[in-house]
Amino acid sequence: MGIFEPYRAIGYITSNVPFAVQRLGTETFVTVSVGKAWQIYNCAKLTLVLGGPQLPKKIRALASYKDYTFAAYGTNIGVFKRAHQIATWSRHEEKVNLLLIFGDHVLSIDVKGNMFIWSFRGMEMNHEPVGHILLDDKFSPSCIMHPDTYLNKVLIGSYEGQLQLWNISTKKKLFEFKGWNSSVCSCITSPALDVVAIGCSDGTIHVHNVRYDEELVSFTHSTRGAVTALSFRTDGQPLLASGGSSGVISIWNLEKRRLHSVIREAHDGAIISLHFFANEPVLMSSAADNSIKMWIFDTSDGDARLLRFRSGHSAPPLCLRFYGNGRHILSAGQDRAFRLFSVIQDQQSRELSQRHVTKRAKKLRTKEEEIKLKPVIAFDFAEIRERDWCNVVTCHMDTPQAYVWRLQNFVLGEHILSPSAGVRTPVKACAISACGNFAVLGTQGGWIERFNLQSGISRGTYVDIFEARQYAHDGEVIGVACDATNNTLISAGYNGDIKVWDFKGCELRSSWKVGQHVIKFAYHRTNGLLATVADDMVLRLYDVLALRMVRKFEGHTDRVTDLYFSEDGKWLLSSSMDGSLRIWDVILARQIDAIHVDIPITALSLSPSMDVLATSHVDQNGVYLWVNQNMFSGCTKVESYASGEQVRNVQMPSVAPKEGSDEEKLLKARDLNQIQNAYAVPHLDKQLPNLITLSLLPRSQWQNLTNLDIIKARNKPVEPPKKPEKAPFFLPSIPSLSGEILFNPNGDATEEKDTEKKMIEKKLDLSSQFILLLHSCTETKNFSAFTNYIKGLSPSTLDLELRMLQIIDDDDDMESLDERSELESIGMLLDYFIHEVSSRKNFEFIQAVIKLFLKIHGETVRRHSTLQDKAEKLLEVQSSVWQRVDKMFQSARCMVTFLSNSQF
Repeated sequence: MGIFEPYRAIGYITSNVPFAVQRLGTETFVTVSVGKAWQIYNCAKLTLVLGGPQLPKKIRALASYKDYTFAAYGTNIGVFKRAHQIATWSRHEEKVNLLLIFGDHVLSIDVKGNMFIWSFRGMEMNHEPVGHILLDDKFSPSCIMHPDTYLNKVLIGSYEGQLQLWNISTKKKLFEFKGWNSSVCSCITSPALDVVAIGCSDGTIHVHNVRYDEELVSFTHSTRGAVTALSFRTDGQPLLASGGSSGVISIWNLEKRRLHSVIREAHDGAIISLHFFANEPVLMSSAADNSIKMWIFDTSDGDARLLRFRSGHSAPPLCLRFYGNGRHILSAGQDRAFRLFSVIQDQQSRELSQRHVTKRAKKLRTKEEEIKLKPVIAFDFAEIRERDWCNVVTCHMDTPQAYVWRLQNFVLGEHILSPSAGVRTPVKACAISACGNFAVLGTQGGWIERFNLQSGISRGTYVDIFEARQYAHDGEVIGVACDATNNTLISAGYNGDIKVWDFKGCELRSSWKVGQHVIKFAYHRTNGLLATVADDMVLRLYDVLALRMVRKFEGHTDRVTDLYFSEDGKWLLSSSMDGSLRIWDVILARQIDAIHVDIPITALSLSPSMDVLATSHVDQNGVYLWVNQNMFSGCTKVESYASGEQVRNVQMPSVAPKEGSDEEKLLKARDLNQIQNAYAVPHLDKQLPNLITLSLLPRSQWQNLTNLDIIKARNKPVEPPKKPEKAPFFLPSIPSLSGEILFNPNGDATEEKDTEKKMIEKKLDLSSQFILLLHSCTETKNFSAFTNYIKGLSPSTLDLELRMLQIIDDDDDMESLDERSELESIGMLLDYFIHEVSSRKNFEFIQAVIKLFLKIHGETVRRHSTLQDKAEKLLEVQSSVWQRVDKMFQSARCMVTFLSNSQF
């Protein structure tokens, strides 16, 4: 096991698969595809309510009915009830492209024209289709729909341009429509009987009467591209919405037979689905730009306005940084969006506003893309000034100025930082000081300038008097960084020169040459280490104060894409286009872990607590999270990581967990070895001498063990419950064959006995697992799994487990006492206490358990000589360990007392 393991992917909202809408009661839900998984949103606020498991292949079609979701992936169709897969239909030999809910049946069509009819009544038992229809050879199905009131009939469109009407009950083709010499891309039924709308690849929409095979009206998109989605409004307004591959939504008036309105740049990609809510002026749309939007038609002129939306990056992210103590991630993508993702709750993710982009685009009659800022290539932030002024600065592609953002309001700031160099060149690097007052910019021409973030005014330039052009660097500035005390500024140039400046005086203190072209740069403020990577793919670490190279790491075989220091400065993480992510230990001066993924990493960031790693990948629109297994397993042993020469092949994180999580497998496991492995933790060989290790459990968990009697007495009711004077009206009764209702006076007693029986069975089940794990760990002399198990129990449950071993019978015969199985378990517990106390681990928790154990079994230990010997050994070990600890406490007390009484 390595350090980082795949956790999940965030930022995925929808893909290029049409969504499925269903209404349950008064609420409407939409099911969308996100690659190999699906998600369900509540349309009231577009909140995520359910996510499906990870499938082996990408989803190609979706359908939903009540609690059931049908997903076509590859040649199979997965049937899900809620989030659990209950069946797999696999009669298709080609890829399934279309699904349609048809009453109690599901119709599926593959690319070769095979249509299977499946019944989902009793689907847990029946995995075979109830019917099969083979379409014509020169008929490639592209869409399918059911015209209203047409019993057992479906209309199928094709890429060749024809449409066919089939009766799935008789499995016969009823009629074939010639079409319009253009591929049919979409079709939808209308509120009017016998009328359907058909969208073609040449941008035309045909409203057709299928009963008489007559065209009622046709429309043509003003923009080039296919008509990919259609939807009729059902609240009485004769409107038809159409979406095309250009991302524009057109609204057509069917009565006046003309264009009603246009939602320009509704999406940044091709429209995939459109749906008007029943009897509501609300239109929902999804597109290939990874977004779902809802539009409401409530304006005086009948135009639509954006009601609510959920979106992610429509192009791969370029830069990532954790923000807000690891709870959020700042992400900048090639889609010109600057986003804030929530690691905890996806609903809190949002895009930072660039101040009325839509309004300005309409006023200037241009595209929103031209109004938006260019893609961010670098940014920095300071959380300390979030509530005071703008605390984020960004550099943009081919832009000679930098922009500031007020993250508290999620909006672009009021100042624009423009370097005062003679020749304006794009800003390539930026940094914010630790105090949050200053921003430093570096340009492609080698100019470095400092600005005040509160006022946006320039506060000095850094010039090397030995340079011919009087700039900071003779070439592009790769990176700039400030130390923790605003004493030093470090900059790196593309030509390989590293320079250290006086932050306030703007004077050059020292410089050195790397010897290669520098392409990446990372600085750690706490330890003063500077990491650079050059064209030779070698990582070099420099001590800025000592002005010398202290570490050199080699291993990457392709261009390094990003560098990042851990919060404590002990690790350096690097990613490369060779698909590898390597973790270097700065202290040990070697690689401690390396993983390889199929898609190369372009940017990475490690949370301040070092528990989550975020990465972005080539051509992937999401942000991928990796969890630090080391933080939760308690393993700090370097030898447990991958060796410096080995690279682990790891699957990328998925949107949803795979079917059958570890917890589910653990609950199903009945084998003793599986239970022991489940609670096993890595053994810590290295421990500082004479020191103890605490359990890190909440104080209440181990303190309550010693005070359970006090807690029970405090929670005891003041007076017993009173018996009612009269019998209640709901007397327990049992039916008879004659129809008379007989009174059952023992009904309550029977229920109480059943409840008591179930509680006893539950207690015995817990106790059996406790004893089995104890015996197994005693045989292997490895008690880590048992310790991990009892640490996960509540105080009352642990008290119950210990009392289940209590010998209640007052038998004076010692021979009969020796034969009791409980006695063997008590002896094993004493051996466990001796081992744990001598190892000095989980010290405060083990002390509390020992106190509770002696309180319950103290009399049993006193009466048996073997247990007495083990108790004496436990006392000896306990005294020895505590004397060493108490001696160190006394030394510390003496030192503190001496220093507190000294006068300096």
